[in-house]
Amino acid sequence: MLVAPGFWRDRRASIERHGRRGPLVGFSMSFKTLASRKSILAAMLSLGLALAPAMAEAKAGGGASFGSRGTRTFSPPPMTNTAPRSAAPLERSATPQTAPSSSFAPRPAPSTGFFGSAFSRGLLGGFIGAGLFGMLFGHGLFGGLGDLMSILGLLLQIGLVVMLARLAWAWFQNRQQPAMAGASPRQGFGAGPFPGAAPAGGGFGGGAPQSTPLNLAPMDFNAFERRLGEIQIAYGEEDQGKLRTLATPEMAGYFAEQFAENARKGAVNRISDPKLLQGDLSEAWREGGDEFATVAMRFSLIDVMVDRASGRIVSGDANAPSEATELWTFTRPRGAGPDAWIVSAIQQA
Repeated sequence: MLVAPGFWRDRRASIERHGRRGPLVGFSMSFKTLASRKSILAAMLSLGLALAPAMAEAKAGGGASFGSRGTRTFSPPPMTNTAPRSAAPLERSATPQTAPSSSFAPRPAPSTGFFGSAFSRGLLGGFIGAGLFGMLFGHGLFGGLGDLMSILGLLLQIGLVVMLARLAWAWFQNRQQPAMAGASPRQGFGAGPFPGAAPAGGGFGGGAPQSTPLNLAPMDFNAFERRLGEIQIAYGEEDQGKLRTLATPEMAGYFAEQFAENARKGAVNRISDPKLLQGDLSEAWREGGDEFATVAMRFSLIDVMVDRASGRIVSGDANAPSEATELWTFTRPRGAGPDAWIVSAIQQA
């Protein structure tokens, strides 16, 4: 069923009308019957700290931030009403973060003027050195150079030599210029040294694909909500085959690593009843042959860690849903339909 983009607004009111009871319902009545509030609060705090490490590993993504966002991988997505704080940077990504090319490192500006060139400074240094040498041997500072006209003549000769040297150097530089005529001009910071070659990863080089804004349809938002539920359910079932159809190979690999880590601990993350509570668009763009969309989603789900051998719940509540807010980036081939969206990154809000 198609809905307007406005469906990505707060759906808590409609959920509460259906009778869902949050995990804190009834706590106030319980506290009134207890003799020592301080003891209960201390016990709850200790329990929360004990469960925090286990719960941090729950739900698809394990509470981490990883994946790729094309050329915007290392740029924070814009904040939204659903995620009003800056998203956590991606901790792991297959997109390398490139540094500016050393071939375009700033060079010192060429010095100008007679006393600015290295050649003229060398001659002037030799001239002063000769004068000092004369002073040491009792001939005076200008001993051996003759009268004032001789000094002026020497300075004139030095100036002519410097001018000829500079003209020769400029001519030599111009002769070397045609060798670079076939190279494209540098279009931006970090451009590759070869014409037409794009730098690897998501840098901001001139060779990187240019991104343009992408307009989304209501069907796209429906697809994002559907993918959220499908990925969470497949993750809870450790269905790696299904996840490979819903996520990029990079993301499917991260999920597989989390499954292996849970298995090493003898646990499995069981997820059920995922529901989108609120969501809105952070940014959507097109670059090269791919399209991307980053959406902020606040959702609820039953999320428990279970012992693989006994089936006993290690952490979480099988009856009370937990909530989370994350930014998911989806990608698809350029011009593809809503069903082509797959997740390429997850970031914590």
